[in-house]
Amino acid sequence: MAEPLKDSFGPEIPAGIAAEIASVISDFDTSGFINTILADYDGLSLTGRGWAIAHAMHKFLPADFPSAADILVKSLGPKLEKTDGLGMAPFHYMPHIFYISEYGIEHFEASMDAQYELTQRFTAEFSIRSFIERYPEQTMARLYQWTGDPSVHVRRLVSEGTRPRLPWAPRLKQFQADPGPILPLLEKLKDDPELYVRRSVANNLNDIGKDNPEVLYDIAARWLNNASPEREWLVRHALRSAIKRGEAGALAVLGYDRRVSLELNHVELEPNPVKVGQKLAIAFTLRNLEKKAGHVLVDLRVHFIKASGKTSPKVFKLREVEIGPDETAIFKKTISLRNMTTRKHYAGLHKVDYVVNGHPAHLANFELVD
Repeated sequence: MAEPLKDSFGPEIPAGIAAEIASVISDFDTSGFINTILADYDGLSLTGRGWAIAHAMHKFLPADFPSAADILVKSLGPKLEKTDGLGMAPFHYMPHIFYISEYGIEHFEASMDAQYELTQRFTAEFSIRSFIERYPEQTMARLYQWTGDPSVHVRRLVSEGTRPRLPWAPRLKQFQADPGPILPLLEKLKDDPELYVRRSVANNLNDIGKDNPEVLYDIAARWLNNASPEREWLVRHALRSAIKRGEAGALAVLGYDRRVSLELNHVELEPNPVKVGQKLAIAFTLRNLEKKAGHVLVDLRVHFIKASGKTSPKVFKLREVEIGPDETAIFKKTISLRNMTTRKHYAGLHKVDYVVNGHPAHLANFELVD
């Protein structure tokens, strides 16, 4: 079993932060700071531990927030030099972000300066949202300035911090209702030289499409005009959830025609029945019945049985293919039925669909047994 994330955020974290602060202010109460945090530390989650440290910062740092923020900034280690393969190390600064979010909200400039430094060591995508809600015009204006910042981490904060549905943070409901204020930021970043930033832009658009699909379609169609390969990738990544949902507008942007007439043949599921823990191989062919070539995106959708007996569909990507008149294309997929932390399998009859350009049709059933 994988080690809980909180175990990589052990007592050494508050001890390290205390030492960093003490390097800036010589009379810092290191032992009081650490003992306050560790009193209930073992039973806390990862974020709970981060908040415990943030609350201790408020207690042991100067009451004047700009002074406290200046101390924290001076205590920071070196900036990140890369964007991947960082593991849990940057989480060292998660408490600093929580502290800014909670206690810096009345101090816009000091907080923005601190977040500018912190996002180059961890990410300020959580804390920046408090300032978007409290100071929408000021914060968005500052983020617009940061779209041209030399730091890739600052530029990514612009798009990641404004995501309406950022997974680990409260939603920005004002942007779910009207994403308009985000769009100038994304326009500035859509051709950023770093994939790290472009992927974040795509994720932001993907979020927008869940509440405002027409906005997503319009931007995607416009950005695809004379698009570079990098921007084309961004658009396709932004449309991925809409494509999985079979939204006609998203499919149309990418040139998929839902009216293609195809004939299903040679369906094979092996083994069937299949045991929990085994792999299931699925194969089938599709023949184009039209007199013209069909541009199709084909996926599989498996309706997994849940503990309640109800089903939950999961889409598995297959491939995009051009099928000529009366031509046949072969599709294959192997699915693991091993229990995982994210999905537990339950015995019973499972339905499988094939999905062509967002349009599902029944493929076959398989029996899963213990």
